[in-house]
Amino acid sequence: MLSGLANPRQAAVQLMNFGLILSTAFMMWKGLSVITDSPSPIVVVLSGSMEPAFQRGDLLFLWNRNVLAETSVGEIVVYNVKGKDIPIVHRIVRKFGKGPEAKLLTKGDNNVSDDTELYASGQDYLVRKDIIGSVFAYIPFVGYVTILLSEHPWLKTVMLGLMGLVVVLQRE
Repeated sequence: MLSGLANPRQAAVQLMNFGLILSTAFMMWKGLSVITDSPSPIVVVLSGSMEPAFQRGDLLFLWNRNVLAETSVGEIVVYNVKGKDIPIVHRIVRKFGKGPEAKLLTKGDNNVSDDTELYASGQDYLVRKDIIGSVFAYIPFVGYVTILLSEHPWLKTVMLGLMGLVVVLQRE
């Protein structure tokens, strides 16, 4: 059962295979980032603020390459707030001006008021550079794995332990 540990060559091959899997996933993420022109091309909905359009746990695909088209009212966007790490998925409800300096006001479909309270201190509106991307597709509930791992940190340890065990016990 632990024959992979007895043969250093086989253990090295297994370790390299694991490294290749991780580097392939990283390259795919970076490739998607370049193609979509978004630092985070895939995000998970973490709250119910966009119900019924999106449920908690939905996996969203973003696109940020609308060079010719301006961001419009009704568009669902993901944006970052200065000083906060978690991107927010909400709909643009008002737009003031045109071009890259247009002021945008967002609101969650399930929220009573707009997002001015969520913005950074002294910030009343968003501008185009605050937006990570526009939602163009989604897969329902696939992101629940991410939510479970963030809400229950011990699950990360269990999953990493199981992955390590599989790598060690795997036979070629």
